[in-house]
Amino acid sequence: MAVQDTVAVRKRPALRTAPAPHEPRGPRRRRGGLTPWLYLAPALVVLGGLLAYPVYQLGLISLFHYTQAQVSGGEPTTFEGFGNYAELFADDQFWQVLLATVLFAAACVVSTLAVGCALAVLLTRVRAVPRLALMLAALGAWATPAVTGSTVWLFLFDADFGPVNRVLGLGDHAWTYGRYSAFFLVLLEVVWCSFPFVMVTVYAGIRAVPAEVLEAAALDGASQWRIWRSVLAPMLRPILVVVTIQSVIWDFKVFTQIYVMTGGGGIAGQNLVLNVYAYQKAFASSQYSLGAAIGVVMLLILLAVTLVYLRLLRRQGEEL
Repeated sequence: MAVQDTVAVRKRPALRTAPAPHEPRGPRRRRGGLTPWLYLAPALVVLGGLLAYPVYQLGLISLFHYTQAQVSGGEPTTFEGFGNYAELFADDQFWQVLLATVLFAAACVVSTLAVGCALAVLLTRVRAVPRLALMLAALGAWATPAVTGSTVWLFLFDADFGPVNRVLGLGDHAWTYGRYSAFFLVLLEVVWCSFPFVMVTVYAGIRAVPAEVLEAAALDGASQWRIWRSVLAPMLRPILVVVTIQSVIWDFKVFTQIYVMTGGGGIAGQNLVLNVYAYQKAFASSQYSLGAAIGVVMLLILLAVTLVYLRLLRRQGEEL
């Protein structure tokens, strides 16, 4: 009897298990993977036309000898390869301007993040009317054009008619004559027009944090600084990454504030940054190929900084 049962079991056909309904098959999975790209295709086409083609032209011009003579057709365009980059890297002024740009951008980013985050926390502590007034004032600063804001700050710190010198008792002190005082003045204007983006973004992130978490930290005796450092900052890290990268990009390529407030780069070029330096090379000196090479170098630096920062965050397990 046992042998017959064993034979019957062996002769029983194997049951075929149908794929689970939620398991997509091969072709369906491929179609699902292409669907997001189909939705993004119109935006990618527009971005390709607005960004990719100009970047291509910028890199192409940087490889040729391209000056006013070539623009007017008086001389033929000659291929230089990386000769423009070799000339640029051999220029001591380029390295001085690059160092000044990096230090100035770092100071602007740190100051903007500090002011924006502090005011975002303040917005969560004040009542509705002061919060609305602060939001409107910040958005007004954010909406002010860079040229207008720079002109207003120049008037405030003017040596003859500015109210700041009168209040501080500085007499006819000229802020834009000194290298560091001019950079400090521009830094104040950059922070003034940049902190609202950080403030609004971080404030929205703080409002999304569960109130129970903050209450528990307060009941445990944590100070406001400890709550920010140990509770809010880790939870807001993805948002802080976004505002940091945006601030690095904006502050590294500052042009309008420096050009307007220091008269094109300060006395003897003491307040030059890379963007203004590229403008002087390309348009003031008609060396368009050198200006394009500076633009390519700036693009590569910003891409490198962004990629390194994102990679460090990936190593820490952050999802972006």
